[in-house]
Amino acid sequence: MTAKKLPPLSSRELLAKIGLDDLAHETLLFDDEPLDSPLDDLAAALRDRFHSLTQATRLQAGDVVAWKPGLRNRRWPNYGKPAIVVEVLDTPVYDAEKDSGNPYFREPLDIALGVFIEDGPHRGDFMVWHVDSRRLQTWTSEEL
Repeated sequence: MTAKKLPPLSSRELLAKIGLDDLAHETLLFDDEPLDSPLDDLAAALRDRFHSLTQATRLQAGDVVAWKPGLRNRRWPNYGKPAIVVEVLDTPVYDAEKDSGNPYFREPLDIALGVFIEDGPHRGDFMVWHVDSRRLQTWTSEEL
């Protein structure tokens, strides 16, 4: 005995069959359950990151630094790991990214950081990366 093959369901028929038809959304929220706008917290987070980015930390060669929370945009150093300032550039080098839709477009790279690579074939090697100093803060051992 072979099973009778049913005709395929349309997406609307399938949604109705599992209880997610056009009217289902009306029962999910009630007038007496107002929701806070997610934009309230998002706006506060944006203001916080903007303040952190624009709050300058004066750095010099030999300072031990780490990323400010939420501002890491490079692979190294990892969050919670220190790096050492190798050089502070008098004139920033601007990232050569030509696509204005890229977050690195015209980023001012004004500081050279030395880090140890933690994994891969270069594990333990001391490498120097250029970064935007606005994203850095003085490192403290509490960050571990």
